[in-house]
Amino acid sequence: MYFFFFKRLLDVFVSLVLLVLLSPLLLIVAILVPLESSGPIFFNQERVGKNLRPITVFKFRTMTNEPHKVGKKPIIGRETGVTKFGYWLRKFKIDELPQLLSVLRGDLSLVGPRPSVREQLNNMTELEKSRYDIRPGLTGLAQVSGNIHLTWKERYKKDLEYISNISFKNDFKILLRTALLLVKGEKYFLDKPLKLNNEN
Repeated sequence: MYFFFFKRLLDVFVSLVLLVLLSPLLLIVAILVPLESSGPIFFNQERVGKNLRPITVFKFRTMTNEPHKVGKKPIIGRETGVTKFGYWLRKFKIDELPQLLSVLRGDLSLVGPRPSVREQLNNMTELEKSRYDIRPGLTGLAQVSGNIHLTWKERYKKDLEYISNISFKNDFKILLRTALLLVKGEKYFLDKPLKLNNEN
């Protein structure tokens, strides 16, 4: 019942409330991003959504507007190309906040597997691709279990674990840990697995 009805209802309600409450912050960030580095306010990228359909993910731009070589390693800390303001946006996940609009629109859920780039499908098994059977999330079990400090295969395993245990209680636990993550950092939870309640 939760998955088929209340989860979407929760997505709409929470994202709408957060967008209203955070609107002053969003406005300030939108003003400051182009002041430090000329270019667009947002960075957008095509990702894979539910049922493998393409969706566009928006973030506040945290890097300079020059072309950057995209490597296989995640961008961590004050790497070349990351602006001073962008570093803090990344550190506290503020750059991700525009995706609340995607949650409201229905492309994302508050909790679920993070949407990946299409090229990653080439390195996934058919079982791992089942992570796309549900809406991708703004945050997820992998993100509160180490995230960038995990391998992709470890992240996919966490995604599948979540899909097998979707419930309000588990979503609440993941959202709560996401809030703690902003203070503790991602590495803090690397060796602190979150136990999900099996309510299926």
